[in-house]
Amino acid sequence: MGDWLGLLSFGPHGWGDELAAGAAVTIGLAVATLPVGLTIGFFVALGKQSPDRLIRLSAEIYTTIFRGLPELLTLFLVYYGAQYGFSAIAQLILGHPVEINAFLAGMVALGLVLSSYASETILSAFRAIPRGQYEGAYAIGLSRGRTMRLVILPQLVRLALPGLSNLWLNLMKDTALVSVITLNDLLRMTTVAVGTTKQPFFFYGVACLIYLALSVLSSIGIWRIDAWASRGVER
Repeated sequence: MGDWLGLLSFGPHGWGDELAAGAAVTIGLAVATLPVGLTIGFFVALGKQSPDRLIRLSAEIYTTIFRGLPELLTLFLVYYGAQYGFSAIAQLILGHPVEINAFLAGMVALGLVLSSYASETILSAFRAIPRGQYEGAYAIGLSRGRTMRLVILPQLVRLALPGLSNLWLNLMKDTALVSVITLNDLLRMTTVAVGTTKQPFFFYGVACLIYLALSVLSSIGIWRIDAWASRGVER
């Protein structure tokens, strides 16, 4: 037991600081990706309700692509494809290539995947709101923008929260994929520790506990958000 605790110590002889730094990258990536995915997903959901057939078709194609591709393949396409594209453009304009940051590539790739699933959840929430809510808001003189902000969005959050909370938990786990593009997240640092110490069961077990702890803390936060969003609603 003492040897195992020593492996988790902070400093030159332990891996505690590396695992903590990896967990911080994992949390930071998930937190940075969430607003990107939800924002894109919201506008894609609006597009699916558009009276314009071309916009609806474009939104459907978008979700079909990014729900159909494996997350890892999407990550490779964004990281290596964008790397090639930006480098070629930078070579023409600046005279030298530009390297894509792995964190940014992971955020974009995971954001695209998250948005495709979030759009379906948000669309279902939109459809659960009675049309009379819109008509009542317009009848008292609210503009479309104020109707969306004051009347629709508060209900949308409450209705979409169960599905979005599941997507957030999946996102926390999907961040482990970025270890393949050399981003020093929790899984990559755990793998480095395993390769150095030859203690796979111990370190992967510690990583499991950290991911579970993050999930528990997320569930508590989601519960509090749900309580806030449902205030005044009869259960």
